[in-house]
Amino acid sequence: MDSSPKNLIVNSLIGKGAEFKGELKVKDFVRIDGYFKGNIITDSKILVGRSGIVDTDIRAGTVVIGGKVIGSIYASKQVTLLSTCNLLGDIVTPSLLIEEGGIFKGHCTINQI
Repeated sequence: MDSSPKNLIVNSLIGKGAEFKGELKVKDFVRIDGYFKGNIITDSKILVGRSGIVDTDIRAGTVVIGGKVIGSIYASKQVTLLSTCNLLGDIVTPSLLIEEGGIFKGHCTINQI
């Protein structure tokens, strides 16, 4: 994962207490700390913060989950499930990291997308 300063800048944010329903297509880093329902598509990174609740399918380069996600994840680079994660859905990715305490209920396919 490229961690240069340019790639760590949050381009789009759904803040704590905010709700968004629909389709979100962005080119850069997205952080969700509120509620999101719909579809998310980006070639970059998606971070679902500890307070984030997401009901969607996610297509991204890298996905990091610290909150609750209901839906499938398709990541072309990596998926990281943090210790505070609760994921109910399937994962397709070439690389998966699950921290101790993270909850994952679904199927995982380790595969190049």
